[in-house]
Amino acid sequence: MDQEKLSKIRAFVAENKETDLHSLLLKKSPFPEVSMQKIVQQIKGRKVAEKKFPFLNNDDVVFPPNLNLEQASSQDTAEYKAQFFRGKKFIDLTCGFGIDAYFLSQNFEEITLIEQNEELLEVVKHNWEVLGRKANFINQKLEDFLENNQEKFDLIYLDPARRDNHNRKVFLLEDLSPNIVEIQEKLSEISEEILIKLSPLIDLQHLVSSLQNITKIWIIAVKNEVKEILVYLKKSDSKIEISCVNLQSNESEFNFRLNEENNFQSTLSVPEKFIYIPNNAVLKSGAFNLISERFQLKKLHSNSHIYTSEKVIENFPGRIFEAEELNPKEIKKGEKFNIITKNYPLKPEDIKKKYKIKDGGEDYLIFSQSSHNKHILKAKLL
Repeated sequence: MDQEKLSKIRAFVAENKETDLHSLLLKKSPFPEVSMQKIVQQIKGRKVAEKKFPFLNNDDVVFPPNLNLEQASSQDTAEYKAQFFRGKKFIDLTCGFGIDAYFLSQNFEEITLIEQNEELLEVVKHNWEVLGRKANFINQKLEDFLENNQEKFDLIYLDPARRDNHNRKVFLLEDLSPNIVEIQEKLSEISEEILIKLSPLIDLQHLVSSLQNITKIWIIAVKNEVKEILVYLKKSDSKIEISCVNLQSNESEFNFRLNEENNFQSTLSVPEKFIYIPNNAVLKSGAFNLISERFQLKKLHSNSHIYTSEKVIENFPGRIFEAEELNPKEIKKGEKFNIITKNYPLKPEDIKKKYKIKDGGEDYLIFSQSSHNKHILKAKLL
């Protein structure tokens, strides 16, 4: 296709960015060479890129189908993980849309990208040329590449598929494609450093028991939603380090060594002046007693994971509230509150119905219990 036609298609995509896509699909494409479905896909891609990977907000960039956009890492998580790695030769064995590879490879001299989907790899190749980046693009199955490869690399990266043939979510490494457990020895033969991205649903104990040479695990959340578990394999005599990260927040990282949690026991208490709820990355880590010890906080209940103190503790990796006990009779019909329930018999919907309150406003109602009683706390976020 000549440049003049490409320019017209790109202009059409830009002009219709805010057009209703369903109505657009019903129309005939103004370009005989390109279907309306493909044009709409490019418009969708630009909308996704604006929020998820703004560095691709470029008129010459081409976007793949929705599934590839959904499975790709965000720019935030890719930039975060890229800061820890550098060397000469980098390889991504499961390139996909190439977001992680683009950022991880920036501190490497030679880049190799493996992708079995030929069409997707062509999209990545085109975009890297647009962005002025070079790589060796190899259209091959990961297993076939490993079987024939004789090269060694400074860092291997892979993001195995997280759905099985029945399209259900999976939780075990053995169910992923590729099977990391089966190929881990082969990977270690061609690189001393291996980085694996996994679903936030993966069980950490299963992970630690299944993989050799785990040096570090990152639990990465964005705006308090855990997006991925990142596992770094390298031979080391140190105990596994775990980092809990909440991007796009002002919260500090929470770092600890595996099994540290077993050394502590939380002190239980009724609610005091300040209430603390760890972010979801910390909660995923299971460091419920360690965070209590580290920040000198008491816990409301062994099953609540809500913490309390009389004086405010700063740099806590989560939300901090100033709170006071509330008599339920003081709750007025129609009032607006943000509702939080932890280890409480009623769900938020039941609470709203019971007390005839609505969602919203600046104040919070925290429903929980200590080892002594149930509690309703009126709270303000600090």
